[in-house]
Amino acid sequence: MDQQPWEAKQKNLQLMLHLAPVLGAMISLGTLAWGRGDREQREVSRLSVTLSATWLAAYILLSLDWPTSEIWSMRLMVTNSLLTSGYFLTSLWLIWRLARGKSPRLVGFSRVADSLDRKP
Repeated sequence: MDQQPWEAKQKNLQLMLHLAPVLGAMISLGTLAWGRGDREQREVSRLSVTLSATWLAAYILLSLDWPTSEIWSMRLMVTNSLLTSGYFLTSLWLIWRLARGKSPRLVGFSRVADSLDRKP
């Protein structure tokens, strides 16, 4: 019995777990902090952390209680909900791409995530 397909599926499942919204970012932080995983796992981990950190920063900025009118408060809440929905949908889209055997990369975020690995 050939173990190669099972190992590939197991690796794909691990990568999908790294891309899960919120929870995947914590797993990815652990992978990066302890220096574990192969090159592909580290790439996906950097992308997951970059995507999550961007979402979290924007979420916090939009959630601050700015002294604005009610109409602006409502607009900020709607923008915040759209941003959160976009983050979750993007994560699920990346998982779906990975399940189909394609590369889980985003044009802008992957470049930023890759630049985080470079040593000065």
